[in-house]
Amino acid sequence: MSSERGALALVGSGEYLVQMQEIETDLLHRGISKGKSNTYIQIPTGAGQEGEDRIEFWKERGAAQANRIGSECRFLPILKRDDAFNEAYIEEVTNAGLIYFSGGDPGYITEVFEGTPLWEKIKSEFYSGSSLAGCSAGAMAFGSKIVGIRKSHVQSGLGLIPEIEVIPHYDKFLGWVPDRIASIALRSDKGSYLVGIDEDTALVLTEKWRVQGRARVHVLKGLPDSPQTFASGEEVALLQSFA
Repeated sequence: MSSERGALALVGSGEYLVQMQEIETDLLHRGISKGKSNTYIQIPTGAGQEGEDRIEFWKERGAAQANRIGSECRFLPILKRDDAFNEAYIEEVTNAGLIYFSGGDPGYITEVFEGTPLWEKIKSEFYSGSSLAGCSAGAMAFGSKIVGIRKSHVQSGLGLIPEIEVIPHYDKFLGWVPDRIASIALRSDKGSYLVGIDEDTALVLTEKWRVQGRARVHVLKGLPDSPQTFASGEEVALLQSFA
């Protein structure tokens, strides 16, 4: 993969909040350092079935964060599959410093984006230097498989990082549904990494994967000595494979 690839962030929760400002600023500036613009793209597709009020909530929260960071905010209401063929939206992501998928339903993100010109454009921008982030559902959708936390069955993801399966909100979910987390670990495919990411925490790939944020990342399966837990600032030795 080209050395010009942008940073990739898998975020457990907290998109657009003050406690994630430092991480999101770093992601944006990494894109800018690779020649991208000071542009902060919000993609609320995960909440696309939750109603206008929820979409407006994400729009306002993201705009507030972009203002704190000092960047141009572009909110793209990609709420149904037809939107991912819209030439205007495809043009909007061109040369963006940071492209950010917020939370909601990871399966719906896949349904909307899979095999579309917009998803191909986003990948092209990422491979040429734009930072790409997914929070909660967004992070889950980047894998080939979406683990069943709220739903018992496994769903297909977009496959950007085919070997990684993400459990976001890990510290919260472990307390709420420990049996479901255990069953996911038992089911998780051989050869894949099962990664739990705590709230307000991100697993970020630049040259290597590294933990950022207030809490921890847990590799439940895939490393030789799994499960392992990593604190903020620590490297995580996951293979760097992209579809």
